[in-house]
Amino acid sequence: MLILAVDSTAKVAAAALAENDVVICSCAQEKGLTHSETLLPMIAELYERSGKKAIDTELFCVSAGPGSFTGVRIGVSLIKGLAFGGSKCVGVSTLEALAYNLRALDGVACAVMDARRDQLYNALFKIGDGKVKRLCPDRVIMKHELAEELSRMHCPVYLCGDGYDIMAGENIPTVEKTPRQLIKQNAESVAFLGYTEYLMGNYSDDLSLRPIYLRAPQAERERAARLASERLGKNVT
Repeated sequence: MLILAVDSTAKVAAAALAENDVVICSCAQEKGLTHSETLLPMIAELYERSGKKAIDTELFCVSAGPGSFTGVRIGVSLIKGLAFGGSKCVGVSTLEALAYNLRALDGVACAVMDARRDQLYNALFKIGDGKVKRLCPDRVIMKHELAEELSRMHCPVYLCGDGYDIMAGENIPTVEKTPRQLIKQNAESVAFLGYTEYLMGNYSDDLSLRPIYLRAPQAERERAARLASERLGKNVT
């Protein structure tokens, strides 16, 4: 089964081609350009390098969130377009895909992404022997709350994701240093996780593929706050 996987949920834009659970080729860029400019050329290059044809792709996998709202929308929309016509799709958790980066280590993977205002997108996973087991759902958590939780762990903790430096700066005693090449998002882990989900029957088509948001976009939150303030003002008068 030929698989195309992409991740655009953070600063890194990444794409990979795989045959089942074996990666054929992959690439990643962090050039400051928008992912809408970089992903399609990257994907075209992968097909050219591998000698594969896009029409032969049988499964489309995408890191569907959480993450940057714009980045999540770009990745999901791109895959919906490429898979148009009913092709099989898998949208995976960005945090779980990050944990798969660390599956060769032994301990707990703490996937963290910067959600601003001292908050983090986070999930915890037991890792070891190439396996990943979820310990909690994807969530939004305050930095100090996560630091307290990790300090109570009785095994090594490895951080990954774009919130790495934020939590590493907390000097938590249980946290070990993660190899730098395993910290950021990559499409290889998205392909591996997506194929795993596919084998369990957890896949959809282009119409039902949806992004994963843990909270409303900032613009919607600000609008809700403004409307609430206006209603309060009317009640006071």
